[in-house]
Amino acid sequence: MLTFGGDPRVAAEQVAAFEAAGLDMVWVGEGYGFDSPTLMGYLAARTSTVEIGSAILNVYSRTPTLLAQTAAGLDSVSGGRAVLGLGASGPQVVEGWHGVPYARPVGRTKEVVEITRAALRREPVEHDGPSFQVPLPGSLGKPLKLMSRPPRPSVPIYLAALGPKSVEGAASYADGWLPFLYSPEDAAQVWGDALAAGAAARSADLAPLEIVAGGVVAIGEHVKGVLDLVRPMFALFIGGMGGRGKNSYNDLIRQYGYEDEARRIQELYLDGKKQEAEATVPLELLERVNLVGPASYVKERIEAFRESGVTNLQVTPVGDDATELVRRLKEWVA
Repeated sequence: MLTFGGDPRVAAEQVAAFEAAGLDMVWVGEGYGFDSPTLMGYLAARTSTVEIGSAILNVYSRTPTLLAQTAAGLDSVSGGRAVLGLGASGPQVVEGWHGVPYARPVGRTKEVVEITRAALRREPVEHDGPSFQVPLPGSLGKPLKLMSRPPRPSVPIYLAALGPKSVEGAASYADGWLPFLYSPEDAAQVWGDALAAGAAARSADLAPLEIVAGGVVAIGEHVKGVLDLVRPMFALFIGGMGGRGKNSYNDLIRQYGYEDEARRIQELYLDGKKQEAEATVPLELLERVNLVGPASYVKERIEAFRESGVTNLQVTPVGDDATELVRRLKEWVA
């Protein structure tokens, strides 16, 4: 499983090579860069077997029925290989980029999933909830159903979630869960209760929850320097996503036991001292969240992720021959 980024055309060539090496799924991000569905459609045309997921489409910038149309279209052009990764994102993107109020993220996400699934089943869409009323009351609108016939009556929906209520929701009604900055050693302590509560409420009609997590992978005796490449990203999320007291990534790192470091990273980042913030990210944290080191060590990390409940290992391969790296990882996770 791979996270897709960079130049779309170059990355697509790489994904095609990775597919031949055994890659089974690729995730395409969006944030406030290129839109994910366009790149997913391009990947669908350049590949034949790999599943193609959005990670993530936020639940504020598109209506639930548009998300259903997008999922149906992607599933059609890919021949049934689409995966819909959704999430609430955060106020910095939702309010700062889209200009939409960041309200009721947990409840809104659940309503989006309900409406999207109903639309994909080609049912006339009728929904009366706190976030969505379809058709709009007092309007000329009437219940409509999807005009096109998608290859499948359902597309797998995975949810990005970190907070306890969000994770409980993902475990209760989503097909999969997409945690970020995932430390397998800390997962049970941070999310165990939420996952258990969600599992207890999970419908018997759903398959067991898939959990997608991982990080950068580099294999070798002298590759620890690769961890420095992810310091800017860690500093951005821990320090710069949101404000003081309103940063779920910062909260997560505090739960991992890095209370002082999380506070200091945020202070430095918000004060404009980004390089100092990057240097403050603990090496131990980078090691726990990624898979970088000799082959024996990487195998141990794979098992740690597996034992913590991860079903799908998500990787960003780094090395002179990334395709061979994917091939080796495929053998090890089988």
